[in-house]
Amino acid sequence: MTFIPPAPAIVFITGAVVTATCWDDWKAFFEGAGYTCHAPAWPHKDAPAAALRSQHPHSPIAQNGLPEVLKVYTDFIAQLPTKPIVIGHSYGGLIVQLLLQQGAVAAGVAIESAPPRGVVVWNWSLFYSVLPMLGLFSSLKTTFLPNFAQWQYAIANGLPLADQQSAYERLAAPESKKLVRQALSRHARVDFRRPHAPLLFLAGGADRLMPAALNCANYRRYRHTGSITDYHELPGRSHAMLGQPTWHADATLVLQWLATRAGAGISR
Repeated sequence: MTFIPPAPAIVFITGAVVTATCWDDWKAFFEGAGYTCHAPAWPHKDAPAAALRSQHPHSPIAQNGLPEVLKVYTDFIAQLPTKPIVIGHSYGGLIVQLLLQQGAVAAGVAIESAPPRGVVVWNWSLFYSVLPMLGLFSSLKTTFLPNFAQWQYAIANGLPLADQQSAYERLAAPESKKLVRQALSRHARVDFRRPHAPLLFLAGGADRLMPAALNCANYRRYRHTGSITDYHELPGRSHAMLGQPTWHADATLVLQWLATRAGAGISR
């Protein structure tokens, strides 16, 4: 009998201002394709979004920084039997890039990724969306929580009102302003010249929070010609790509990329 090694596990990495529930459909999809999937919660965020919102603005989430959230994933990955695939959205895409830099994973997918330090583009909607999250004139001891109007503009633009409301109730959670600011710090530094595991960037053509131009600039910074780095822009996707009606087609694209470009398909 031929021995077939197990496929790598997939670790889904959540972004800011939401809970890990955002991965529920994707997790079920990839489990159906034969992968073992995990979606660890960020510190102090392992609860329903409504319960987390009830703690705002004096939530322990305010204590979180990028090093603490990154450690959740490095510690989780360290106890897996083999290097996993990591798939991250928004701030989770930045964490994907940091994990690849550590050599800790088999492949990475950065969906509408927050950029590492030094990757910038001029875009009005980007600055308009991100500025409130930084909380520049407020205490770092309190959390940021997007109101519904901010959610509509920056994350769920283009979706029907009922879908925007449903997603807000199910997913929106307070966030650490310290963590958001640390995306601009030395903690978010990536050496783009280093070899790395296969990496796919997915950008949303209608994304206002992390616009396609920013994702493309992030992708173009990678310089190691011997490493696989790919980029796809998906028309009409807002920053709520994970839950748009097109999510199944987008997850299928990732599945195909893992099989053809990352060598991480499942043969059964």
